Amino acid sequence: MQSMNEYYSAVQLRADRWSSLREKTEFLVRNPDGKRTKAIHAEAVKLFESLELIERYWAFPGMAAFETMRRQFEHSHLGELSHAVRRVNRALSTGAYRRRAVPLDRDGFDDDHDEEGLLPPDARALAKPYFEVMIVDDVNEHQERWLRANMVAMRRPEDDFIYEPVIVPSLQDALIGVLFNHNIQAIIVRPGLKRESDVELPILTRYLNPAASAEEMDDIAPQDLGPELCRLIAKVRPELDAYLVTDRSVEDIAGLDLGICRRVFYNQEDFMELHLNILRGVQARYKTPFFTALKEYSRQPTGVFHAMPISRGKSITRSHWIQDMGAFYGPNIFLAETSATSGGLDSLLEPHGTIKEAQELASRAFGSKQTFFATNGTSTCNKIVVQALVRPDDIVLVDRDCHKSHHYGMVLSGAQVCYLDSYPLNEYSMYGAVPLREIKAQLLKLKAAGKLDRVRMLLLTNCTFDGIVYNVERVMEECLAIKPDLVFLWDEAWFAFARFGPIYRQRTGMNAANNLRERLRSPAHEKAYAKQQEKLADADDETLLKTRLIPSPKARVRVYATQSTHKTLTSLRQGSMIHVNDQDFKGEVEESFHEAYMTHTSTSPNYQIIASLDVGRRQVELEGFEFVQRQVEAAMSMRRAISTHPLLQKYFKVLTAGDMIPEEHRESGVHSYYDPEQGWTDTWHCWEKDEFVLDATRVTLAVGGTGWDGDTFKTEILMDKYGIQINKTSRNTVLFMTNIGTTRSSVAYLIEVLVEIAKGLDEKLDDASKMELLSFEKRVKNLMQDLPPLPDFSYFHTAFCPDANTGEGDIRTPFFLSYDENNCDYLDLNGEILAELEKGREVVSASFIIPYPPGFPILVPGQVVSPEILAFMRALDVSEIHGYRAHLGLRVFTDEALAKQIEKNNSKK
Repeated sequence: MQSMNEYYSAVQLRADRWSSLREKTEFLVRNPDGKRTKAIHAEAVKLFESLELIERYWAFPGMAAFETMRRQFEHSHLGELSHAVRRVNRALSTGAYRRRAVPLDRDGFDDDHDEEGLLPPDARALAKPYFEVMIVDDVNEHQERWLRANMVAMRRPEDDFIYEPVIVPSLQDALIGVLFNHNIQAIIVRPGLKRESDVELPILTRYLNPAASAEEMDDIAPQDLGPELCRLIAKVRPELDAYLVTDRSVEDIAGLDLGICRRVFYNQEDFMELHLNILRGVQARYKTPFFTALKEYSRQPTGVFHAMPISRGKSITRSHWIQDMGAFYGPNIFLAETSATSGGLDSLLEPHGTIKEAQELASRAFGSKQTFFATNGTSTCNKIVVQALVRPDDIVLVDRDCHKSHHYGMVLSGAQVCYLDSYPLNEYSMYGAVPLREIKAQLLKLKAAGKLDRVRMLLLTNCTFDGIVYNVERVMEECLAIKPDLVFLWDEAWFAFARFGPIYRQRTGMNAANNLRERLRSPAHEKAYAKQQEKLADADDETLLKTRLIPSPKARVRVYATQSTHKTLTSLRQGSMIHVNDQDFKGEVEESFHEAYMTHTSTSPNYQIIASLDVGRRQVELEGFEFVQRQVEAAMSMRRAISTHPLLQKYFKVLTAGDMIPEEHRESGVHSYYDPEQGWTDTWHCWEKDEFVLDATRVTLAVGGTGWDGDTFKTEILMDKYGIQINKTSRNTVLFMTNIGTTRSSVAYLIEVLVEIAKGLDEKLDDASKMELLSFEKRVKNLMQDLPPLPDFSYFHTAFCPDANTGEGDIRTPFFLSYDENNCDYLDLNGEILAELEKGREVVSASFIIPYPPGFPILVPGQVVSPEILAFMRALDVSEIHGYRAHLGLRVFTDEALAKQIEKNNSKK
């Protein structure tokens, strides 16, 4: 039996313990007097002991049923026990307990075919959704039965949902329970709860870290345990509903932070009122206004006299040649196709009905002040935000390796772009993220030059494609200390899921914005700010760079986040959202945002995408916590399996946080989330303190040891041979991304494939000649050691850069200047450019040059080609480089065109 430290989560631990108990009980039934019976019996005892501590947090099978099974074991009723354990194990793995009562005795109904995957979707859709309600009260066995019976008695046939109660005695147990049991959707906090849990299990108590420190819980007065529990739960699972039963006066309760508490009940046992409130609270999250309206529309008989022949499927059902399309997609998708904005539907461009309501629900779910849907991807969302906020000649600080849509957004807005360099990971041919010190240094440089008033926005990618996540709150507070009205755009295209994981949530743009707004209003912050201002009165830049700066209480929190819902949550392709938390949105931005939204949004948006965004929001509010938890578990299992497999270690390496984040940016000192000797690291402290952390759901695998580069390994091995699809590679790595749909079976298949590949390499090398071995070693050395250093951003040419000291540049002018072919020339990479550089000529790119990988511009219009960039381009062995024509060479500006532009700039002065 694996130790507790081998498990990242208690959910995995629980599932595996029940599976192991099933195996042990079945063995004991088959071998009552076998040689290994005594040892297996002892293992079963340990399994019961570990499960006893876990099962108290779940309604199924329940502690009463669990104790019955343990008595069966103690009295050697192994046949009945084996049957019951098998039923529990199957019900947990298939989710059958969510749909119906699962009897555990032999006389009960036993349907061996009730498997989750075998039930048709229509049948599952008709079942009432199931959830669990946690009641927090320190009661005896008789009182617990009374509470449970009263709650169950409130059920009515007309109820939309069905739930089961889980009763725990303490504040700590409640926090462990909501962070452990993903079925919990509501909490009833009664006045009899106590503070400490009786449970002492490291994997469970580790769950308390995201909720509250031991010191924080010790400071809670006994009479405040109930209200404080509501507040603490709001911190970790804000989507839940809490109901506080109290005997305190209205005046005592009114001044307290009640967190997620929806209603307070005073000295009463009105179970029906509680029941109705619980159902109403879940219904508020279950509601999908636009998806429901679209379903209703599709059922209505209509006459189609508008510009969509495919509406109602008419152009397909009447066709003799495209019937296969109708058969493939089914009728509903066409019945829901329309260009109408009435009949319960709405306009995405001017929403007043169901789309507006759906966006408001999304705003609640993601913690924003406003949320806007987009049906053409986050690339468009990025351009909308930039165009709405950035005016010509505003200075924008941008991470140079951000998505290309941001660079094109700078062209559209006419911004003066100040590129920031991420730290390089040369040995893996990828970039990390921009250190806070560099961001502050650039802001201070612009301040010294008298340009701070022109600085408009800081634009960063959080998290990066490779999984590097910023300390968002710290970046914003320190930047606001220098520029109090700075606007932040966080590109969270790959991070939409983070809101629904307690550890991840703290590093999202919206969560950090809400925290900052609250903190800036506090008297404690005002005092801390005044004290630091006095201390830093005559500080030089180096002192400011070393100091954790405190923003003025008058600073404005202005935060935008763009998210690709379709990338990490449930949505059709191109379904994205813009989240806004801007104190000046109403007064300053709303009109320009509306115009930018109208500019980039189609007048014929896809209703299926909008509906999927609505449904995706419902899902994450009701089961996002569960799905994100399972996603992280799958990734952690993958990390552990590869890192501990002796054969895989010969050719592959899972990159750890220590490999991808330099030590100076990891204040916690944590190098790896998993150590074969010590087990799992508690990642909460890393995510709370470190400047950068690694998103564990992205598993970067170094494959250079196989002799294949990343692109070859992806295409020819994983995809063509084994049907495994991945997104990203570097010269010597491939990136595996788990998502909320990843299963443990998928992880197991990947491990099997990697083992098969490793065995094949072993056999190939075992039979190789001396020359073949030398060739293999040379390829590995070329991929793992002889790597060109990643170049930093060089600089903008004088024609496009008004001030070489601060370095901001205009990419709009060179972008359109290159439209005239007379202004451009082509230079061959392998000879002509190098010769020109040796002559001292400034060779200036006329195009965006974007190799895949790494997938971001290594040259932008107006940028000078440096020897380092040229060396990197010549070393690239990728087949796809956007903006570069190999048969012509690199497109550059002629010296004459640059001279004319300089003359034009001077004439304007």
